[in-house]
Formats: sequence, C-alpha cells, structure tokens
Amino acid sequence: MRVAFFSAKPYDRRAFARANEAHGHDLRFLEPRLTGETVPLADGFPGVCAFVNDLLERAVLEALAGGGTRLVALRSAGFNHVDLEAAGELGLTVARVPAYSPHAVAEHAAGLVLALNRRIHRAYARVREGNFALDGLMGFDLHGRMVGVVGTGAIGAVFCEIMHGFGCRLLAHDLEPNPACVALGVEYVELDRLLAESDIVSLHAPLTPDTHHLIDDAAVRTMKPGVMLINTSRGALVDARALIEGLKSGRIGFLGLDVYEEEGDLFFEDLSDRVIQDDVFVRLMTFPNVIITGHQAFFTEEAVANIAATTLANVSAFERGEGEIHTVP
Repeated sequence: MRVAFFSAKPYDRRAFARANEAHGHDLRFLEPRLTGETVPLADGFPGVCAFVNDLLERAVLEALAGGGTRLVALRSAGFNHVDLEAAGELGLTVARVPAYSPHAVAEHAAGLVLALNRRIHRAYARVREGNFALDGLMGFDLHGRMVGVVGTGAIGAVFCEIMHGFGCRLLAHDLEPNPACVALGVEYVELDRLLAESDIVSLHAPLTPDTHHLIDDAAVRTMKPGVMLINTSRGALVDARALIEGLKSGRIGFLGLDVYEEEGDLFFEDLSDRVIQDDVFVRLMTFPNVIITGHQAFFTEEAVANIAATTLANVSAFERGEGEIHTVP
C-alpha cells in the first residue's frame, strides 16, 4: 500500500524503513505537519500515517477521503486529535498503536522527578561554569514521600512500580482500579484528596472532555504547598496559565512537562534561531524550578521500533482485509 507519512523526521525514516522490510509497502515521508494547507500532499495515497500534532479535523478528513485515502494510521496511542465522528461518516478506518513501551514514558516521568528534586539541570549548568557551590541545590528523600498518580493504565502502573521501588507511598485516581497497582499497595482515592495529600503528582490520563484542564486554578489551590507536578501524558490536561499562577504563589514548587497544550507549533522542530511567540510557554521557561522537554518521553529505541512495527502491521492487515487492526474504539 502507498502510505504518506506526515511530520516525518529522520528517525521515523530509519525505523519505518527497517520495519517495512517485512511488509514491502510504498512509504513516502513528508516533513510538513498534516493540516488543511498540506493535505493535498496526500492525494492518491490510500494510506496516511499521522503523528500527535497532525490536525485530523473534519475538513482535513474530508479532503483525505476525497483524495482516495481509506486508512489513517496513527503512530501514537492517543487519538484526541482525530475527529472520529467525521472519520466514521466518511468511511475512514483509523488505526493506532495502543501500546509501544509504557516503560519509556514512565521512566521519563521518573527522570523528571529526580532532575527537579535534586536540581540536576541547575547543577549541570553551574559546574560547567566552574561553580561548585551547593546553595540552592538541596533536594529531599523520595523514600516515604506521598506520590499521587492520576491514571493507572499501562504507563501509570509502571510509574507506580518505579516510585514504589523508591519507597514512596502511593495514591491513585482512576475510573477503575488497576489490580497490579492494588497489589503494590496503591490506595485509590478521589482526585481532591490525592491533590491535597501528595508531595508529587504525576499525570498519566488520556485527554477526553472530562479530563480537559483537569488541573486548573481550583485544582492548583487544592494541592499541597510546594507540590511537584509532572505531566507526560497530554498537554491539555493542565491549564498552563493556572500553572504559572501556582508557580508564582509557591503552591507548585516543581514542574516537569513533556507535553504542552499548544505544542503543535513548537515541539519536534528546531526553533533555536527564532523568537518563540507563545508568551505562556516563554513565561513557563523563566522559572528555575521548571523543566520542559519536547514530547520526548516516548523516544527510546524500543518504543520507536515498536511503533513502526505495529503501525505497518495495521497497514498490512487493512490491505489484506485480514489480521488484527488496532482500530480506535
């Protein structure tokens, strides 16, 4: 099958070229994001492969269907950027990668916890300048601290395991308790209690209408003073302006983000020679107790290889009309 890959980076080309040796599809890699302006590039391609910041709204899907596209293969687990109602009406099949490496994201979240707590980012910069003073770098023992985990699917469950290994006490909030987490001794509670009692809060929930801006002004005010907040799931789970107010007041003592609500125009690109126009994002970067990474939590050799393998397996199953296709529910 001919498949057009949008938002394609060099690592996508390498990983999918290797995985395609077992499938033999005609893959065309395109650098631009999929938007209303770039969708004509997909004309004539039965398959389109999209990433997290591609825009799959109704108008784009209509253009894809009109150009002959029948399959939208997401190389991601999340699908909140797809108008599923429109896709269904247009007869488009939407497939995804339901799991690629929960360890990759969970370990990155734990890395943000460690870096923020021990001020590793600040210590690194100091030592490179010959400054070996320790003032301002004091952290705290993770052992015995309360960690609140919002969302205990595959990634959240692995994060619980990691923090349990540090000797942390664990609270969780989810629609359904995960038996693996319960076996670790995780206590499931309402969100308000989790926010009020946790020293560290880590978000691992999908983005839905119910979870949009789950962390807003009211949630920040509920949090324990000096809390550490980590988000490696979806940017729109938090209201960035509320985070700024929380940082200014000291209610949020540490903030680690790998995602950002308006990341589409920022992440995955080299903007080092430009002035960033997003004032909220720039304000967040001014705080010394904030670490932001550019949606790289998934980015391990194992995860990228699994993404490529599962995506092309979806394409092959769709083309043959048999086998398992991980369609979006």
